[in-house]
Amino acid sequence: MRRILLPLFLLALPLIEIAGFVIVGSEIGVLATMALVLASCILGSILLRLQGFGVLSRIRQDVAEGRDPGRQLAHGVMILVAGILLIIPGFFTDIIGLLLFLPPVRDLGWRLVRDRVQVVGDFGTFRGRPHAGGGRGGGKGPTIDLDEDDYKRTPDPDSPWRRIDRG
Repeated sequence: MRRILLPLFLLALPLIEIAGFVIVGSEIGVLATMALVLASCILGSILLRLQGFGVLSRIRQDVAEGRDPGRQLAHGVMILVAGILLIIPGFFTDIIGLLLFLPPVRDLGWRLVRDRVQVVGDFGTFRGRPHAGGGRGGGKGPTIDLDEDDYKRTPDPDSPWRRIDRG
């Protein structure tokens, strides 16, 4: 039964949107309806950009603190879908898109899909403690501290690593 609902909804969606255009257009006029569609497209792209960067920073923070970023990843996907729904012309998709931008609605969606989502990764190496090298790697391996005289940028002609045997 569930498998047939999505295709039926996708077939009915254009009809719902056309009916929405007819109803709204007859109430406020053609130009105002077109202005609303254009405004929702612009609003969707702006909200997608602002909210998307916020979610990316929260995902980065969760990973840095060693927490599971599954909730924030799900919020990011829902924000992406919301932005796309606002960019698509139509009032029904705009309503769904605006609802998906609300955090309580996204939390409800996360609670519905939480048991079906599994985020796979090793988040324990990022415990917010940078290792001595300052880059990635989670602090594995020894740190080699060199003096200024120990390291040169120019190649050493006597180095065995640069020698090519031609024999």
